[in-house]
Amino acid sequence: MTHPFHPWHGREFELLDRRRAWGEDRVYFYDQGGALRRMPAEWTSAGTENLFVQVSAGRSYFRVADLLKLADLLERVVEASHRADVATERRNVSRE
Repeated sequence: MTHPFHPWHGREFELLDRRRAWGEDRVYFYDQGGALRRMPAEWTSAGTENLFVQVSAGRSYFRVADLLKLADLLERVVEASHRADVATERRNVSRE
């Protein structure tokens, strides 16, 4: 079975092969038209559950809104740091 969000959700295919390719576990099967296809095993019922999902058990210590605020804050800190570095470089160049 394919992943619930995959366009082929709910369809079943005969598993022909399973191997590592392009750095990930992949399954190989024939589609309805007889063409050989492959997809990450994680997208199917043949794959194992994501380790993060297993460990978190659906829990999260952060809300999405809070994480977005944190990302915005970090972006502003990095920008301010970059502006300070540029200003320091300009002062050092003008003193020479």
